[in-house]
Amino acid sequence: MPVKRNIIPVFIPHLGCPHDCVFCNQRKISGQTKPATPESVSGEIRSGLLKAPNGDTQVAFYGGSFTAIPAAEQEALLGAALPFLHSGAISSLRVSTRPDAIDGGVIERLRRCGVKTVELGVQSMDETVLKMSNRGHTAEDAEKAAKMLKAAGFELILQMMTGLPGDTLEKSLYTACSLAALAPDGVRIYPTVIIKDTRLFEMAKSGEYCEHTVDEAVSWCAEILEVFKRENIPVIRLGLNPTDDLSAGEAVGGAYHPALGELVYAEMCFNAEKKLIGDDARDAAYVEFEVPRGRMSQAVGQHGKNRRRLHEQYNIKQVKFVESPASDGEIKLINIAKNG
Repeated sequence: MPVKRNIIPVFIPHLGCPHDCVFCNQRKISGQTKPATPESVSGEIRSGLLKAPNGDTQVAFYGGSFTAIPAAEQEALLGAALPFLHSGAISSLRVSTRPDAIDGGVIERLRRCGVKTVELGVQSMDETVLKMSNRGHTAEDAEKAAKMLKAAGFELILQMMTGLPGDTLEKSLYTACSLAALAPDGVRIYPTVIIKDTRLFEMAKSGEYCEHTVDEAVSWCAEILEVFKRENIPVIRLGLNPTDDLSAGEAVGGAYHPALGELVYAEMCFNAEKKLIGDDARDAAYVEFEVPRGRMSQAVGQHGKNRRRLHEQYNIKQVKFVESPASDGEIKLINIAKNG
């Protein structure tokens, strides 16, 4: 998958969704209330092209289960984008869908209509979590669909969630390992957010569901990202994209934070820093880390949180971070000075 790609999003909230997942209200997540039409698709693309810089530009259909809507409607929506594809104004198309809405006929249609990338909303590979979330598909469906799409030559993006009903850190790590084994071209991770007018909102009010907090999501995701990092699988999104509706109160609980990704990467840095110093730095007078260029804010932590935690947990008098000229590589421990 290209490192940098311009995306023109077209939202089709809830179209094709055969089930109401307990956590989902796509109209509030996307900020879109009207269903997409071929005319609106053309308008969205024209508008998007005015803002998109030159380069690899992809039109992406988000927010519903694209391949579960009637075939004629799929072709009409994709057909509205094809003139832009054939003229070279855009380079490719992307659709998001569910694992049980992929078969040979669907794959043939997507290929014929110019689709290059398919995102599968897997969410979990634990059967209990899938049932409690009313997903309506199995882990086996996800594995089968992913393998079919890869074999057919599509770019594959897999989505997972953390903190769904019945979920645990161990189950989320199992899901991450299972998705990594499918060798996707990218992954999105969405910690669960409690949104108004969802079944999950009612479950939380009744005590049937325990909130997946921001702190918990950050801790879990820091471990989950290590799974994908080991396999060189890019995580292209961490957390829901902030919208005016969500920020204004539609997100009433759970792991909603406008900078969730930064918090997670800072937590990964903190874990790396702890591993580097071990017990050698306890009660030290001075500890110094070298940080790859561009990652200083993550290494130090939001509002200096990582530095502060190292002080508190290891009784280190001074923690210093210096920036490396290189932008790649890992955090390095370059100096420890003992007291006395």
